[in-house]
Amino acid sequence: MGKSKDDSPEGALDMPLAAVSRADEITDRLITAIAVGEYLPGARLPSERDLAKSLHVGRMTVRAAIGRLVDQGLLSTQRGRAGGSFVREQWTAVSNASVQRTLSSRWESLRDTCEAMGHLHGAIARAAAENRTDADTAVLRERLESYRVAESGSASQKADARLHMAIAEAAHNVTLTRILLELEAQIGLAAPAHLWGFAEGMREMELRALADHERLVDAICAQRQAEAGTIGVTHARIDIELLEAALTRAGSN
Repeated sequence: MGKSKDDSPEGALDMPLAAVSRADEITDRLITAIAVGEYLPGARLPSERDLAKSLHVGRMTVRAAIGRLVDQGLLSTQRGRAGGSFVREQWTAVSNASVQRTLSSRWESLRDTCEAMGHLHGAIARAAAENRTDADTAVLRERLESYRVAESGSASQKADARLHMAIAEAAHNVTLTRILLELEAQIGLAAPAHLWGFAEGMREMELRALADHERLVDAICAQRQAEAGTIGVTHARIDIELLEAALTRAGSN
């Protein structure tokens, strides 16, 4: 017999097939995505359809996993046009085991993927410094200012995503951008929403990212290609650091 849709392989955060159900695996991945701050309290998760597509499982599997997170107090659901699944809590007692299973079982793959993402961020930054237009420069400076004035948390995360998309667009290389988005989707539930950590230390991380952003945008606008590439690689290390912090937190509780 051929494989069903629910037997399809998943991304870097997925556990290998074992004596657990697909709903168990997706539950762990959703809990981990919330724990590491891909979706912060108050944020709405992608629709069941979109989650099923990105996770390569059936909608019933996603629905079962979401139901478990609702029961555990991590999510709430609302009906209607503005409805969906919303994050209530980022980390609860149930998060520890899920984060430990999800991250530790795939740690080498995660590190490898994050390293590849860093090199791609560097390549995109170099290409942006080489190929940016005056119009790109204006957009980059506007997006940088939006990040600078954004409130901590979800607003800052969204401004960060918009800035990074502007950098990718300034590179004028569709292939590089596509590959980066594919790798980012392996780390989280969807690209380009970046990991944002947890409340303690979040503002410090945001200010560190702001300093990187300022130097990166300045290098791109001034067409300093080598400098832009170096900053891009260094800046991308924040993701693996946040994953390391989550794994440490899960193991210490």
